[in-house]
Amino acid sequence: MANAFKVKTKIGLGTADSAVYTCPGATQTTIIGLNLANIKNSAITANVRLTNNDGENSYIIKNAPIPIGSSLVPVGGPQKLVMEASDIISVSSDTDSSIDATLSILEIT
Repeated sequence: MANAFKVKTKIGLGTADSAVYTCPGATQTTIIGLNLANIKNSAITANVRLTNNDGENSYIIKNAPIPIGSSLVPVGGPQKLVMEASDIISVSSDTDSSIDATLSILEIT
């Protein structure tokens, strides 16, 4: 099994669910950290959703506040999240073009 550390970024995420990462086929992924930065001049709320390969959507966080000039770390530190092939992690906000997302992962193939 090969292991590869990677970083995935998406900038200017808004009100629609936006896939930050889709776990490739024949791969398991551990999310090591997920940082959501508020890039607006007002407070926003954020949602992080995991869609697993059987089509179920599970919120990791929902309507979590992110103050002006701040960020939120919904996954990190002692908390990790495991993804299987075809699972999707997506982010949305209550405000257009308001979040920059940075995802640190370990892919195991």
